[in-house]
Formats: sequence, C-alpha cells, structure tokens
Amino acid sequence: MKTPSELFSLKDRTAVVIGGTGELCGAMAEGFAAAGAAVAIVGRDAAKAQRRIESITKAGGTAAFFSCDTTSKAALKQLLADVLEKFGRVDVLVNGAGVNSPTPFFDITEEEFDRIITVNLKGLALSCQIFGRHMVAAGAGSIINIGSASGLKPLSRVFTYSASKAAIHNLSQNLAREWAGAGVRVNILVPGFFPAEQNRKVLSPDRVAAIMAKTPMKRFGGAHELVGAALLLASDAGSFITGAELVVDGGFDAMTI
Repeated sequence: MKTPSELFSLKDRTAVVIGGTGELCGAMAEGFAAAGAAVAIVGRDAAKAQRRIESITKAGGTAAFFSCDTTSKAALKQLLADVLEKFGRVDVLVNGAGVNSPTPFFDITEEEFDRIITVNLKGLALSCQIFGRHMVAAGAGSIINIGSASGLKPLSRVFTYSASKAAIHNLSQNLAREWAGAGVRVNILVPGFFPAEQNRKVLSPDRVAAIMAKTPMKRFGGAHELVGAALLLASDAGSFITGAELVVDGGFDAMTI
C-alpha cells in the first residue's frame, strides 16, 4: 500500500492547467508543481503566467506558459502537440477558463450569451475532445472540470453563466461514464464563493451579505483551499473517484434554512 505522500504525489507527471493565469487555477498549478508535476500554464496573459512560473520555479518546481485560444479546436490540437513536445506526456487536465456577467435577464444580448457559452462550455467540450482522445489512447488520465455552485442550484444575477456551468456538470458526468473503462477519470471541482477576477463585479455588498447568511463558515474561500481537492482528483489518491461533484464551499450547498 502506498504512503499518503505517495498517493498524492504527481512526480513524473504533467498537468495542463487551462485558466492557470487566473487566481484559482493558478493556485492549483502551484499545488500540482509542489506535488512533483511539470505544469503547463495555459492562458492569454503572459505577464501573469510569468509571475506564477517564477513562484513555482523558486520553490523548485517546473512550469511553462502556453498561449492558446481555448475556443478553437485547431489551437487546442496545437496546444496538445506543444505540451507533448515540451514535457513528453499529459496526465492531468484542468479546464478552468471562464467568463461571467451580472446582466439582468431581459438585457442579455445574443452576443453576450454566445460569448459566455462559447468560452465556458464550447471551449471546455473541445478541450475534453482533444485531450480526452489522447488520454483514452494512453489508457490513463484525470480531467478536472471547474464547475460552480451555480451549476448545482441556479443562482440569481448570473443567468448565462449558471446555464453554462450546469451543462458542464452534465457533460462531465457523461464523459466520466463514457471513459471509465479506458482508465480516464472525469470529475467536477465545484468552488463555492471565492473572490476572483471574474466574479468581483457581481459581489455587491447586499449580495455578499446574502452569501454569508447562507454559508455556515461565514467567510469566502481562499484560492489555496482548492488545492487539496484538486490534488485528490489529480493523483492516485482519487483513483476510484470519477463523475463526482467535489464541492468546496464552506457548507453553502448544505444550507437550507
């Protein structure tokens, strides 16, 4: 039997973190690197990526930045090829790219709706196609799709975002069933309320008060508090976990009255 440190180790593995230039997925990227993985940080902001890479390398880890339009199938194919050329393998994929908007429902334009669905859902589906095919052929892999509390229960003021996240939860469980026999696990990591760039614009004082009233731990989560859950799903510690919605929310989803 493996020791706890061996179970959570990602030594000699490669993790691709789409959205790794952001706060939450960036923390996961650092956690994977600390566990021994070579990390491909995927995004569009090279400056943000460089700061994260410097933090990883300073701690003795390995990381590289890859720019990619994750809504393009051709770009994702090139991303896979580039990561394989750089690191030689892909073992873990985090799909964390996402956009949000607090637009009232009657004011949502077709352009805004299409943009959110394209980035959040289409991009994730394409990524699962490209990287999932590679993992199925290899006979192993872990895909972690970033869901949302609004994918479990619809939350007010984020109509299109909630719809896209609910679809991600459904798609992920479909893929988990489809690929289980091929050794590829697909899970949904479900953050509760973690202040980050994409949701700060919807966190008005009244909304913060409403969130705290329904969160038993009475606080927001910190990005570092997602790392343990991500490591569980990425590593051998989670070898029998697939199709799961792993909720990290301070008790928000457990609250009733």
